[in-house]
Amino acid sequence: MSGQPAARRTLLKGVALAGAAGLGAAACSTESKLGHAQVPTPTAPVDLGAADAVPVGGTRLYREQRLVVHRPAEGEYRAFSAQCTHAGCVLDKVEGTEGNCPCHGSRFDITTGEAVRGPATVPLPEVPVTVEGGKLVAGPKA
Repeated sequence: MSGQPAARRTLLKGVALAGAAGLGAAACSTESKLGHAQVPTPTAPVDLGAADAVPVGGTRLYREQRLVVHRPAEGEYRAFSAQCTHAGCVLDKVEGTEGNCPCHGSRFDITTGEAVRGPATVPLPEVPVTVEGGKLVAGPKA
């Protein structure tokens, strides 16, 4: 038997692995259609609506804007990107003080942004947030 069949088999395995890797990269890419953004924080002010929509001591996830806002006390707000620092998926829910990434199971403390369960190890970036006319505005000043 010649080495040709083994070489062909090796080549085919390589092609299959490369194809699978490409699909995985597309699913985790910031360019995919899974709701990822290339820049995880707003580059312009984002109106999030009524400031009172975030209860004192609570959190609100703004999936469409890719933000999560925590209100530790009356008049105090902290905002973080809701885009996972592992592969860029947007958090899908908040349970207690933890935000959940649906793609690989990372969890983040939404009061600090810190990663509390991997695979993510980098904290969520903090985003400036202010109250203007009773509305929450996140991102850089105009």
